[in-house]
Amino acid sequence: MLERLNFIENKYEELSRKISDPSVMADQKEWQRLCKEHADLEIIVNKYREYKKTVEDIEANKEMLNEDIERELKEMVQEEIKDLSESKEEFEKELRILLLPKDPNDDKNVFIEIRGGAGGDEAALFAANLFRMYTRYAERHRWKVELMSLNETDIGGFKEVVFMVRGQSAYSKLKYESGVHRVQRVPDTEASGRIHTSTATVAVLPEVDEVDVTINQNDIRIDVFRSSGHGGQSVNTTDSAVRITHLPTGIVVSCQDEKSQLKNKEKAMKVLASRLYDIAQAERSAGIAEDRKSQVGTGDRSERIRTYNYPQGRVSDHRIGLTLYKLDAFLDGDIEEMINALITEDQAKKMEAMGNNQ
Repeated sequence: MLERLNFIENKYEELSRKISDPSVMADQKEWQRLCKEHADLEIIVNKYREYKKTVEDIEANKEMLNEDIERELKEMVQEEIKDLSESKEEFEKELRILLLPKDPNDDKNVFIEIRGGAGGDEAALFAANLFRMYTRYAERHRWKVELMSLNETDIGGFKEVVFMVRGQSAYSKLKYESGVHRVQRVPDTEASGRIHTSTATVAVLPEVDEVDVTINQNDIRIDVFRSSGHGGQSVNTTDSAVRITHLPTGIVVSCQDEKSQLKNKEKAMKVLASRLYDIAQAERSAGIAEDRKSQVGTGDRSERIRTYNYPQGRVSDHRIGLTLYKLDAFLDGDIEEMINALITEDQAKKMEAMGNNQ
């Protein structure tokens, strides 16, 4: 680990010299690339330098113990060595996490797709609850939410909603939300007060650049139609909505949020590119391509990553066995504690895997 950290520190210092070089600064694209690489390494280098300073302080205190000093001062030095040793262990732990392979998509914006699963109207209402939860969470991070497409029910539920979240490290936080979410509650329409179980599926896809995936124009069919649902005076007056079908995979993407047909087409193409990228990633990592089943499953009640239980006011994540008794706050976007726990678990598994491979 120390050899790797020394290499990173030398690389960081080399980059510091380069980004200060006027000849390099003349090439803005290259200079920006080097600045980003420099910034990515900075947090590791700063932590490593704190670690080295702590090690030096421990050695200096140990040397002091070898000198002829008073008993009271000796006890103080021993206590300081103990505190510094604990700090050293903490720095080592933090550095191991910082050295874990970084997901190349972590800094990207995301597309989130939510669909009502098992449970009919109640599932669609729950999908609308999840949409509000994620938009409130995005507001807490000052991220921008951009609606791509929405298919509403007559009672305010969402059969399907697709939206983009733009913000720093959005994917690194939200990627753990992919899967089947289950709700247990008494529907407003249930006269007997019986608890119903419904589901909604969530897929989180990173926004991809043009260089990440190429779409052959001969592989797509584009249809235009009139927007429907809420949308003001422009609804049902022009063929501005766009539906794109990817013929090889059968993936269909619709977008009708914008009044401009061109803007709707651009949005739909972005969503399609992200879905195709997701499939390619699944093929590379698992050797299988089952559309996006790896993320959303079938929507069956038995396939779930998390349960939202209204009568008990709890939310339970089944992947890490964590239960929080703050359902109202959670659905209002206060999901950071859960996400941080999922990140910690993911880091622990990666560290264990690295240890087994060494």
